[in-house]
Amino acid sequence: MSSSDVVRSAHDRRQRRLLIVLALGFLAFGAAAAGLVYVLQPETLRIAVGPAGSDDHKVVQAMADAFSEESRTVRLSPITTGGAAESLALLAADKTDLAVGRGDLGMPPDAQTLAVLRKNYVVLWSPSGRRGNESKPKGSGKIADIAHLAGHKVGIIGRTGANVAVLQAILEGSGVPPDKVATAQFGTDEIEKLAQDPTLDAYLAVGPLDSKITVDAITATSRARGAPTFLPIDASEAIALKHPRYEAEEIPASVFSAKPAWPEDKVDTISVNHLILAKKELSEAKAAAFFRQLFAVRDTITQGLAGASHIMKPDTEKETEPSVHRGAAAVINGTERTFLDKYSDYFWFALLVLSGIGSAAEWLRRYLNRDEPEDDTSGRNRVLAAVSEVRNAGSENDLLTWQREVDGIIAETLKDYDDGAIEQEDLAAFGLVLELFNHAVAERRATLPSGAADQSWTAGPTIASRR
Repeated sequence: MSSSDVVRSAHDRRQRRLLIVLALGFLAFGAAAAGLVYVLQPETLRIAVGPAGSDDHKVVQAMADAFSEESRTVRLSPITTGGAAESLALLAADKTDLAVGRGDLGMPPDAQTLAVLRKNYVVLWSPSGRRGNESKPKGSGKIADIAHLAGHKVGIIGRTGANVAVLQAILEGSGVPPDKVATAQFGTDEIEKLAQDPTLDAYLAVGPLDSKITVDAITATSRARGAPTFLPIDASEAIALKHPRYEAEEIPASVFSAKPAWPEDKVDTISVNHLILAKKELSEAKAAAFFRQLFAVRDTITQGLAGASHIMKPDTEKETEPSVHRGAAAVINGTERTFLDKYSDYFWFALLVLSGIGSAAEWLRRYLNRDEPEDDTSGRNRVLAAVSEVRNAGSENDLLTWQREVDGIIAETLKDYDDGAIEQEDLAAFGLVLELFNHAVAERRATLPSGAADQSWTAGPTIASRR
């Protein structure tokens, strides 16, 4: 094979290797880009809430809108239900990731709290029997405390069974047999019907302190049956200890009306939280991301929807039912794991993978270059063969012929070295063979007849200069 054929063959091999390397590079880049897009893609969580048009539904929809307006880690997909009971049923059936429900409703045993959507206060009052908004002395109503409810009938606002259950818990905690108190439930759109019912001796509402439904009910019953007498729940702390789903609270004076003052003084009561719930299986990272985003946008939501101001962090310092999800608790308590804590195992795994890829790449390089050492060995063998021929050369012309042959081999070797096809150690080995050839030429020239060795030539300095 001529020197030009050797050079062309080496060039073709280098082009093939370059194409393979480029293809592998594009493949690796594409895989990395696809992985990055997948990792950075926002996580969408389904949240069940209802009924449609309720304050809870409006707040959740505002949360979903706020989450989607910016590049957030988590986005929300609301599922509209008929109410809290249906929302919790969807959570139990794994048909939603999150659900909005009251803390005293039946819920999945593995449900946990992510955030408090609002705090509902129990408000109990009785009519004084005096028409209009005229004030009466404290405790002068027909029913002045819970113990007087025995043998009477209480009108409950809201048709959920949870409101009946909370009244029973209050009666039991106050020493009143629940079966001694009759109840009647009214829808939130039946306030006037409630106010005009003469069989009712007291009323119960459960909602935020600024609830329009509660204020409207107090106003309507006052207009129809006389100024309200608010009934304190003196056993609120004992009830909260017995039922962790409830909390002991106080209703501030004048919170429902300033003139006349409703109530005239603070009133002990209990509260129950409306919660954003998730199953325990929800990952800590997703729960923490949702919690951070919720409180990052709460103020923005509140500007357009006053009900969002009731959103609070759950209490992690005392036993509650349901318990606080570990993801939300980690953010609240400042114990959330850092990026390195979470992904250190992945980093070590990635190092092992990269090491394996490096080994595979080295094997591939050797495989693709498997012909190069043969070519280099062939060149060295040709020079060694020339050494044998030079030692038997009969004239200066024979020496010149072999020197020109070695010139071609040197040119091929230097080009392969410049192109990266020959390593430094291979070039050093070639240099040793070339020195042997130079010594053979010098020795043979010295033994040629006088006059035949006037012209001298030495190969090799160029190789040395490239090393």
